[in-house]
Amino acid sequence: MSLVDRHIQFLEALRGAGLSVSLAEDLDAIRALRALEWDDRATVRAGYAATLVKKQSQRPTFDALFDLYFPRMVGDGAAAATREQDPEGGVRDNAEALSGFRDQVVDALAEGDRQAMVELAADMVARFGAMPGRGPGLSSWSAYTALQRVAPAELTDRIVAALLAAGRPEDDGRREAARRIGSFTTLVEADARRRIAEEKGPDHVAGVAVRPTIDRLDFTAARKADLEEMRREIYPLARRLATRLTQEHHARRRGPLDFRRTVRASMSTGGVPMITHHKPKRPHRTELVVLCDVSGSVANFAQFTLLLVYALRDQFEKVRAFTFIDHVHEVTPYFTPGADPADVMADLAASTAHAALWGRTNYGRALAKFEVNHADALGPKSSLLILGDARSNYSDLNLDVLKRLAGSARHAWWLNPEHRRHWDTGDSAATRYGDIVPMVECRNLTQLGELVHDIL
Repeated sequence: MSLVDRHIQFLEALRGAGLSVSLAEDLDAIRALRALEWDDRATVRAGYAATLVKKQSQRPTFDALFDLYFPRMVGDGAAAATREQDPEGGVRDNAEALSGFRDQVVDALAEGDRQAMVELAADMVARFGAMPGRGPGLSSWSAYTALQRVAPAELTDRIVAALLAAGRPEDDGRREAARRIGSFTTLVEADARRRIAEEKGPDHVAGVAVRPTIDRLDFTAARKADLEEMRREIYPLARRLATRLTQEHHARRRGPLDFRRTVRASMSTGGVPMITHHKPKRPHRTELVVLCDVSGSVANFAQFTLLLVYALRDQFEKVRAFTFIDHVHEVTPYFTPGADPADVMADLAASTAHAALWGRTNYGRALAKFEVNHADALGPKSSLLILGDARSNYSDLNLDVLKRLAGSARHAWWLNPEHRRHWDTGDSAATRYGDIVPMVECRNLTQLGELVHDIL
């Protein structure tokens, strides 16, 4: 494969992962690389990043794909030559080898030696992550197998002890040990991907093993660190949406055609209407009512949507929010102007207990309770937004209740965080509810931003 082919494949992989790379930026990258020395991999990485990455949140995805298409070494690298000279130093997995390797990991993590950690990660996959004898098309390297065998998390106490001996406070030592173990785990996973890409091609790995950018990562697949990053993205997303909405509202300021004024003005041009006149546009802002399922993994999606809606509350005339599992609880008071997002998230998490009576998701019961207790929230000027996966544990769906609620609002939408292919599987009633309220897939921040824009 030529260098040009590798460059083109790399850019296509970036686009597939959610980075918007234009043709102009493609050419900028080529110009930058022509001015750089290709014998320094870090310099090449920096040149690509400077021309292609627009946001810091995109950098982890960029780095993962760069490591696939421009790997730091092939196979075992220098270690392969060492084993050729010393057959006894080959890949082994026995109790003695494992104990000695774990001692090396402790030393490297305690000292914070980045280069040693990189080399140990490659050696760890080679020694303990090989999976010979797998069938065609199946991965022959496994980071999971290597991590299970070495179990670096079990070394935490030894690493903390070394950090305490170096003078660190205990709490700080434990946090630092956890951070270093997490970094080492990431290096092991990256080396396993590199080896698989070497066997099957980087395109194969880029399509199935590289996580997308944070704005395209599924809410239901997000880890704890991802959720923190998503929270940081919510308010910049809200600002961009508010700016875009303001511009569009200004562009649509003109009301309907004023026929009388247009005809009267055309008299000065011989009856030809050279200039049209329009009636003043009547201002209108939506009253929004949000009803969201906060059970299980759907809770993350509901919380992010609520935070985005309240960050945009100036775009609405009024906002009321309700959470439910099998019982309805209003959470509008938690979203006060100037409230800290972390406090709001904590309050929402604590309010989950008020949204459950029996603890099992029951959409039909929640809809019925909402109609009985909060029907006054909906009216001819309000829009109803329902958030949830439409999985109701095979209980009564109360479709008639939903039909009445949707009929009493001006508009109604249902955002579902599950992939469309999972709708109507198991206890999902997506299509039955979707026949009453338009249901749309909303799995990540990008889709959420577009949908909220369309609602406004």
